[in-house]
Amino acid sequence: MKVQAHDSFDAVGAPAWDGLVAATRLRSPFLSWTWQHEWARAFVPDRRLEIRAVEDDGGHLVAILPLYEDSPGVLEMIGGADVSDYLDLLAVEGREEDAWAALLQSRGTERVAWRLHAVPAASPTVAALPQLAPAWGLAASVTVEERCPVVALPRSWETYLASLSGKHRHELQRKMRRLEREAPETRVSFASDPPEVEARLAQFLVLHRRSRVGKARFMDDRMEGFFRRVLAALALRGGVRIWLLETAAGPIASFITLEWDGTVGLYNSGFDPQRASLSPGVVLLTHVVRDAIERAKRTFDFLRGEERYKYEFGPVPEAVYAVTIA
Repeated sequence: MKVQAHDSFDAVGAPAWDGLVAATRLRSPFLSWTWQHEWARAFVPDRRLEIRAVEDDGGHLVAILPLYEDSPGVLEMIGGADVSDYLDLLAVEGREEDAWAALLQSRGTERVAWRLHAVPAASPTVAALPQLAPAWGLAASVTVEERCPVVALPRSWETYLASLSGKHRHELQRKMRRLEREAPETRVSFASDPPEVEARLAQFLVLHRRSRVGKARFMDDRMEGFFRRVLAALALRGGVRIWLLETAAGPIASFITLEWDGTVGLYNSGFDPQRASLSPGVVLLTHVVRDAIERAKRTFDFLRGEERYKYEFGPVPEAVYAVTIA
């Protein structure tokens, strides 16, 4: 195999990049051309990119390792651990180990660390790299970085409810009844078409920033610009929904969900803290999970973070890893 190092996304091109994503095990939006390109544009516009592309003997693209220079001697995975929930080597399914072997060999005598974030437990990267690295005088460390609570969805809402513990089932139903009793005018809506997503994003941003101080700091102008561009692009492919729990006075809870490969991912949230006693986020999330089941989605992924409210929905935590090659 041949490895080439590129300093721009255009050297690979969107069609080739997304074609490779479609052939990988992990076909999440975080690996897409749009997400990766917009992340680099927003957060590392002046950093050196090092996008290593692996081709087989026939000149076919087999893998991409997208890196940028975080500091002298350290290359980080493009995508950032703060906004991308799953990252990894992009490689044709079944050829991951061959691609990693070529990449490790291509380093030669480079004294540089590669740092990968948010690598799923099921990725061959986690198991293969510690075995492959010593052959080229390298070491690969693998440590749990965070966990993603994940639910395998059944075919019906009734089956799902029956799968919950009695305590969690009772709590969900109690919170829904209380909202219906105390705010009967509330309704659930969502936007998925590009113009609607753009319009509803403004409402989401208001709720997101009001949720707590940390979220207001997170959603600065640079982050907002990234959200607007990347969500607009994903909406064109039917890959995003903005959910709202609305009252006569305006929305009191909102979620952004991303969709890929039979999965609904809970990406980000916002709610009105003055209406916290009504548990609007949990109530809205109940509708979102039910909608995923009714649309025959296979998986509901709460994505990174083990906030307590997520475990009211009966998920199983799945680890994501930090991987360093040095």
